[in-house]
Amino acid sequence: MTVHFIGAGPGAPDLLTLRGRDLIAGSPVCLYAGSLVPEGILAHCPKDARIVNTAPLSLDEIMAEISAAHAAGQDVARLHSGDLSVWSAMGEQLRRLRALGIPFDVTPGVPSFAAAAAALEAELTLPGLCQSVVLTRTSGRATAMPPTENLAAFAATGAVLAIHLSIHILDKVLSDLMPHYGASCPVAVVWRASWPDQRIVRATLGTLEHALAGEMERTALILVGRTLGAEGFDESRLYAGDYDRRYRPVGTDPRFPDSQ
Repeated sequence: MTVHFIGAGPGAPDLLTLRGRDLIAGSPVCLYAGSLVPEGILAHCPKDARIVNTAPLSLDEIMAEISAAHAAGQDVARLHSGDLSVWSAMGEQLRRLRALGIPFDVTPGVPSFAAAAAALEAELTLPGLCQSVVLTRTSGRATAMPPTENLAAFAATGAVLAIHLSIHILDKVLSDLMPHYGASCPVAVVWRASWPDQRIVRATLGTLEHALAGEMERTALILVGRTLGAEGFDESRLYAGDYDRRYRPVGTDPRFPDSQ
């Protein structure tokens, strides 16, 4: 028996890994976060699977479901939205499973920031403009931010910021970012990336409040950075015709002469 933690992706049912799909299909029990995981993914469950929406359950109740499946020798597909490496509440479950001696594995999923970037048709890291992306959020009722992790500190780096769970305090977000990026810096807000009702608002930091006009809801993702919609950036040296690399030696004295 194994508990399979599976990143179910950002919303579109087909943005699921083949491994995740196959694990769901082979698990007699499926626990899913119903507030964020689309029901279309549940179509991969076996016909007679026990399917439990964990949205209204406490951690103790979730662990009770897993323990019951363990006692019955039944694999569990534990579905979380996006990818499990950030803000998934997986860590506390794994800690309890280790204490109980219940086997588990982890299958990654498509994170929401990647789905939002795809919806924007954007590469977030462009040569000469930005080579870092910071995934962050602001303090909330469930989880406070450490004092050193704040938007102003991240903004000072000039990196692209993917700001989660913060649209409800947009005024504070803007006041923290404006001194570092300036009013003309591009910003995009993507709500429910990859879902059928996906919405996108593009603006600048200086015009975002007016552009939103109260439209977005709490789960919206804010992306800010100079690479959004940029055209004036350098081309990558990786594909430059005069760039000597292992798979494309150039010149009379290539760096990797035996690679051809």
